[in-house]
Amino acid sequence: MKITQLETFLTNAGLRNYLFIRLRTDSGLCGWGEASLEWQELTVQTLVHEWVEERVLGRDPFDIEALIGGMIRDQYQGGATVLTAISGVELALWDLVGKACGQPVYRLMGGCCRERLPAYANGWYGGARTPEEYAARAREAVGRGYRALKFDPFGTAWKHLSRAQLAEAEALIAAVRRAVGEEVELMIEVHGRLAVEDAVEAGRRLEKYRPYWYEEPVIPSSVELLRQVSAALLFPVAAGERLYTLENFHQLIATRAAHIVQMDPAHCGGLLMSKKIAAMAQAQDLRIAPHCSIGPVALAAALHLDFSTPNAFIQENFADYDVPWRQALACGWNPCEQGVFALPEKPGLGVEIDTGVCLAHPYRKNSFPSLWDEGWLKDFTQNHQKP
Repeated sequence: MKITQLETFLTNAGLRNYLFIRLRTDSGLCGWGEASLEWQELTVQTLVHEWVEERVLGRDPFDIEALIGGMIRDQYQGGATVLTAISGVELALWDLVGKACGQPVYRLMGGCCRERLPAYANGWYGGARTPEEYAARAREAVGRGYRALKFDPFGTAWKHLSRAQLAEAEALIAAVRRAVGEEVELMIEVHGRLAVEDAVEAGRRLEKYRPYWYEEPVIPSSVELLRQVSAALLFPVAAGERLYTLENFHQLIATRAAHIVQMDPAHCGGLLMSKKIAAMAQAQDLRIAPHCSIGPVALAAALHLDFSTPNAFIQENFADYDVPWRQALACGWNPCEQGVFALPEKPGLGVEIDTGVCLAHPYRKNSFPSLWDEGWLKDFTQNHQKP
C-alpha cells in the first residue's frame, strides 16, 4: 500500500479554523488527520503542501517511525507550525494503518488499558462574565454529566495580578465551587499568564477551593519557572500543551516541573511521539492528560492514546461547546456521553469528516482572539454553543 494523494480541508468552527488532512492510497483506503493551529491554519496548510506532501507521496503508511522521524529531523528550525503539519500527517497514517488492519488504533498501540474514560469540560463558561453567570454555566455542564470542569478566571492578566484582579478571579472560582459542590473537580487554567511570585500567591489563595490542577501558571517555555511554582504549592501543576519536541518533554519530566503532562498529539509529533512522552512520564510517576481543544480528528487521536496508555487518566472535551454542527462535520461521531468517553471500536481513528460541511463553513481569518485583549471574552461569548 502506497500513499497517492494528500488533500487538505479548512473549515471555520467559531473560535477556531479546523485544518483536516486526508491521505489516499493505491488500495482505495483514506486516512484522516488534523493540523489545526490557532492563527496559523493557512500557514500550516501551505507548509503541508509545500514541504510535507512530497515526503509522504509514494510512501508506505506503515513506516511511521521512519517517515515522521525523518521529517522531525529534517525540519531543522522547529516550532509549533512545522510540528503541527507533521503531526497532522502522522495521525492520518495511523488512521490508514488501523483501517488496513481492520482494528481501532488503540489496539495497535498497546491494547486496552480501560473500558471508560472520564472527560473534563472546556468551553462551558462561554457567555459568562459575573460569578453568578459562571455558576449557572457550571451547573449546566454538571447537568450534562461532567464531573470535572476547566476554566480561566484571570481575565486578561499578564505577569502581575492587581488586588482587584485576584479578588475577581477568586470570586469566580468560589461561585463555581458553591454551584457544583465538593465532588466535582475544578481545573484552573492560567494560559501562562503570570510571573512566578503572582502565580504562587494566587495558587495559595485559591487552595481552599481544592483545584484538581493548576494549568500553565507561568510561561510554558521555562521549565525552571514552572518548577518553582510546582514546588511552592500543595496541589498539582499541569503543563505541556505548548511543548513540541521529545527533548522539551524530557526536560519537563526529568525535573518533575509539572505533575501532569499535557502533550497534544496534534502538535507534538503525533501518536507515536505521544506514547514515548507518556513512557518517560510513567518512569517518573507522572500522569498524562492529553491536551485537545480543536477538532474531532485530534480528539479521536487523543482518545486512542488515552485508552492504550496506563498513566492517562482524564481527557479534555471541547466538543460540546464549539459549534452545533460538530456531529454533522464528524458524520455523527460523538464518543462522550454523560461526561464519559466510550472505548473506540471502529477501525482506524474511527471518525470520518464530511467535506461538504467543511465547504459550508469556510475559513475565517483570525477567528481565535488574543487572550490578552478584552475582546477574547466578547468573542468567546459570540461563539458559545449553549446546551
